[in-house]
Amino acid sequence: MAGQIPQRFIDDLLARVDVVEIVGERVQLKKAGRNHAGLCPFHQEKTPSFTVSADKQFYHCFGCGAHGNALRFLMEYDNLPFPEAVEQLASRLGLEVPREGADDPRAQARERKRQEGVNLLELSASFFRERLKMPEGQAARHYLAERGLSPEVQTAFGIGYAPAEWESLKRHLSARDIPEAVQIEYGLLVHREESGRTYDRFRDRVMFPIRDVRGRTIAFGGRVLGDAKPKYLNSPETPVFHKGRELYGLFEARQANARLERLVIVEGYMDVVALAQFGIRNAVATLGTSTSEDHLSRLFRMVDEVVFCFDGDRAGRQAASRALEVVLPLMIDGRQARFLFLPEGDDPDTLVRREGAEAFVDRITCASPLSEFLFDQAARGRDLARIEDRERYASQVLAATGKLPDGLLKSLMLNELSRRTGVERSRFEALMSRSESGSGEPGEAEIAFVPAQPSSVKGAGAGPRPGQVSLGLVARILQLLVHEPILVERLPESDDWYPEGDPDALLCREVVRLLRAGRYRSGQVLLAHFHGSEQGQRLAALVRREMLIPRAARAQELDGLVEHFRRHQRRPSCQERIDTLLAKQRSGERLSPEERQRLMTLLAELGS
Repeated sequence: MAGQIPQRFIDDLLARVDVVEIVGERVQLKKAGRNHAGLCPFHQEKTPSFTVSADKQFYHCFGCGAHGNALRFLMEYDNLPFPEAVEQLASRLGLEVPREGADDPRAQARERKRQEGVNLLELSASFFRERLKMPEGQAARHYLAERGLSPEVQTAFGIGYAPAEWESLKRHLSARDIPEAVQIEYGLLVHREESGRTYDRFRDRVMFPIRDVRGRTIAFGGRVLGDAKPKYLNSPETPVFHKGRELYGLFEARQANARLERLVIVEGYMDVVALAQFGIRNAVATLGTSTSEDHLSRLFRMVDEVVFCFDGDRAGRQAASRALEVVLPLMIDGRQARFLFLPEGDDPDTLVRREGAEAFVDRITCASPLSEFLFDQAARGRDLARIEDRERYASQVLAATGKLPDGLLKSLMLNELSRRTGVERSRFEALMSRSESGSGEPGEAEIAFVPAQPSSVKGAGAGPRPGQVSLGLVARILQLLVHEPILVERLPESDDWYPEGDPDALLCREVVRLLRAGRYRSGQVLLAHFHGSEQGQRLAALVRREMLIPRAARAQELDGLVEHFRRHQRRPSCQERIDTLLAKQRSGERLSPEERQRLMTLLAELGS
């Protein structure tokens, strides 16, 4: 007869799982302050009254009164008996459910061993932190100081040091009656079968504890101080650590931000810590693996926007392509994914130290939306003036669009693909339906290029999303200039094209002036100039809006807008403006210094 499940195992299990994650896999949740909210799965309702608390690890419905922890939710939602619900939670963590009973000493032995493993990693983390403070940790302290990491940041991330000895941690744990077999099982010792020898996995390394969402140490990453290889070393897969699910820095990001709105995915734990040192406390890192669906599903249950940060080289582009494939099926309406490419040779650590926090945040703000990255990637290396290249371009974008969930984003992508290629949307929908029915891939069918409906204004670009206020024409120019500052060279030297009365005209003049002065050759630096002002907020808002105009078409877009202004807006002549200012002066009004300067300039122009 199977014995009872020990209560301490159940308590530990609930401490390791995240109720938001469990519920979010079955109910669509949205952030609501510190909690998450959604439609209750236990009764019919139209207005969300179902709340899940990450802090309290509890759910409650104010409509029907349903409440409980992750275990109770599985029992109620999946209609599972208690033992099976425990088994399901345990299997997520790779744990075997122990059983108590006088007639089952093996179960008692397994439970004791498991409890040793639970304590083992916390003991190890404490050991590494203490060694960092000792004389043997001097080189590690010097390294951390050189990297600019303050004691406060080191403490927040629990950074420690693994001594340059073969059995330092092994002796420490064995003295506390932790069996070597358990130390091996949890990735702290290495066992050599040919010699039978066991020794510390981490030696002479700065240690970064990897924590679960509850703050419990589940693994380690180590950065070597000497010349040993590999430079970075992570714990292997263990009963509590699965690389494809865990993210370094996620616990720390949640601790530092009461209301997380965006998470940035970087490559390594040093990038996460370096950004935190500069006050950017919303970065996480994968652990030696590509970004997985499990990673992104967890992040999207916490935030609505995820930014992928990659090196700007070929390898970074390839990694971005893989991330795009993974994120497409998860892009339900309301979610955003952006792609940030750093200058070649830089990583977040080096770049934030060189440019500073504000410039790096501006880079994040200017990161390419998923739609723009998808179109740009499909256009790379192709001449879209050639029909054959346009066919391959359309097929690639259509195949990716087909992976999006049904919703507004998918619909807008089809509209934009039709506008860019000249193929009617209905044709794309037919090809997509054929692919979904299993009768062929979108790219296998013939794509007939029929002119799509043109824009009402040359170069006006795609329309706004439903519910989104349409941009004015000057705002569109501002958006183009922030994304592509070099386009300022295409603008007329004279200012006779600026429309009078447009609320963005003054800001546009200033942006053009700064860009022509040559000091602001990137959108990020331009945003930094206006940081903290109303103009800065306006520019940031324009950058955040998705711009579905490919880079190859942006110059034509700008030319079309300027042409539109010149054609449709008659500006007062130089003489008319002089007469207006002189009339004001003759009426007894004093001209402002700006008006006097303008009058002098106009008189000089008239006399030249």
